[in-house]
Amino acid sequence: MKKRTLQTLAQAGLGAVLAGAGVGHLTVLREEFQAQVPPWVPLDADFVVLASGAVEIGLGGALLLAWRQPGRAAVGAATAAFFVAIFPGNIAQFVEHRDAFGLDTDLARGARLLFQPVLVAWALLATDAWQVGKRLRR
Repeated sequence: MKKRTLQTLAQAGLGAVLAGAGVGHLTVLREEFQAQVPPWVPLDADFVVLASGAVEIGLGGALLLAWRQPGRAAVGAATAAFFVAIFPGNIAQFVEHRDAFGLDTDLARGARLLFQPVLVAWALLATDAWQVGKRLRR
C-alpha cells in the first residue's frame, strides 16, 4: 500500500476516533471522563469534559475534512498539541490511582501513558505535519 493511502486511512481513522470520543464526552461517557479530570484543575470537572469534548469533535471533524496542505498539517499539529495538553491529566490519573474506563490498576493506567506518545505521532505522521513544519522552517 502506498504511503499516501496509509496516511489518508490513518488521518480518517484518527478523525473518526476523536469525533466519537468527543461525542462520548458530551453524552454517555460524561461521568467517566469527569473521573479523569484531576482535582487540582481549577475548573469545574463537567466544564472541562464538555469543553474537551467540543475540542475533540472539532479536531476530529477537521481531520476528516482537511486534505490539502498546509491546512492538513496545521490540523495534525493542533491535534498533537491537544494530546500533549491532556497528558498531565493522564499522568495524574496514574499517580493518584484514580479509576476510569476500566483503568483500575497501575499497570493499566501506565500502559495508557505509553499510548499517549503514539497518539501524538499518529497525528503528526498521518497529516505530514512533521515534514510540512520542517519545510516551512527552511
